[in-house]
Parts: sequence; C-alpha cells; structure tokens
Amino acid sequence: MRSIFDANSPLLRFLTRVADLMILNMVFVATSVPVITLGASLTALNYTAMKIVTDECESVTGDYFRSFRTNFRQATLLGLAVAFLALVLAAWYVAVEVLDLSVVAQFLLQAVCYLAGFRVVLVALYAFPYLAKFDNSVRDVLNNSRRMSARHLGASLTVLVVTALPVVITVFYPATTVYGLLWFLIGFAGTAFVNGFVFTSIFGKYITPQTTVSVESAGVN
Repeated sequence: MRSIFDANSPLLRFLTRVADLMILNMVFVATSVPVITLGASLTALNYTAMKIVTDECESVTGDYFRSFRTNFRQATLLGLAVAFLALVLAAWYVAVEVLDLSVVAQFLLQAVCYLAGFRVVLVALYAFPYLAKFDNSVRDVLNNSRRMSARHLGASLTVLVVTALPVVITVFYPATTVYGLLWFLIGFAGTAFVNGFVFTSIFGKYITPQTTVSVESAGVN
C-alpha cells in the first residue's frame, strides 16, 4: 500500500498529470475570454500541453504565460488570418447557395468549398502548435502548416478526429459532458494533451541539432 502513495507511483503520476491539465484548462479559459487573445491562448495551450507530454513542464502557469507573452503578437495575427480564411469560405458557401446556378455548377462549387474548408481546418489545427514550437513568420507558419498537414495526412486525420469528436459528443449528447461542464474543467487541455503526442512526434522529425526554430531550414517542402 505504501508504494501506491510513493511520489513516483503510477497513481500519483496520473493524478499529478490530471491536476496539471485542470490548471492548464483553467488558465486557458481565463485568458481566452477577450476574444482577441484567443490566438495567443491557443498557442500557449499547445506549448504547455506538449511540454507536459515530454515531461519538460516545470510549471504549468510559468510555461503557459511565457509562451503567451512571447508569441502574443504573432499568435494574434495568426488568429486573425485564420478567421479571415474562415470568413472567406463562409462567404463563398453563402454565395453558392444564393446564386441562381445550375445543379451541376452548384454541386461543383460546393465540393470545392468543402475541400477548401477541409484544408483550412487542417492548417488551423497545425498552425498554433507549430507556432508554439518554431520561430517563423505568420506566412511561414501557415505555409509550413499546410505542407505538414498534407505530408502527414494520417496524423492530421487523427488530430481532426480527436478535436472534433468531443465537440460532436457535446452537441448531440450534452449529458455525456455534463452539458459542457467538462470543457471548463479539463476538456480543452485534455484535447491539446492528446494531440500533443501527435504533434511532438511530427515536429521532432524537423528538429536538427543545428536548428530547432525553422522548419524551412529543416526541409519541409
């Protein structure tokens, strides 16, 4: 029985990790209330989650706010860029629905819109974790996120499922998530933590002893 409560026991390690994720979730929610800070919050969330995955996190709040401050400007611009792309796609979809087009033309334009939307979603899922790991311009973040999400399509689909499935469950089976309460308790951090295993594995392929900041120099093409 004594070993169960040992500092290095699996039980206490598990409970410590759960506590870290709950703290991370609380800080993320608090800093995301001003919508303009959402980009920086997402970047800091993924930065800290990946630190927890690799057991490099010394302080959840310390790591979180370090990333939040360091990446605030670029993360905000990145958030605005992603929001702009989403608005363009939404306008495209509305235009296709409103315009008097033939059935074939409408189907083709909708298909292109859905395909473009799928690619934008994958890029957005990579963009903030990428910015948390590498030091690039917003343009390079989006460009390399696009390349990575296509190159590692299997992993990209895994991240998409891990991110979307809890949302679908919350919408269609709200009682399962205690009507959204779990999102405020651990949901955002838990999702970032699971995805952190995928992103840590992918990003590790582009980090060399010579450079750990630029994927361009690591050869993404």
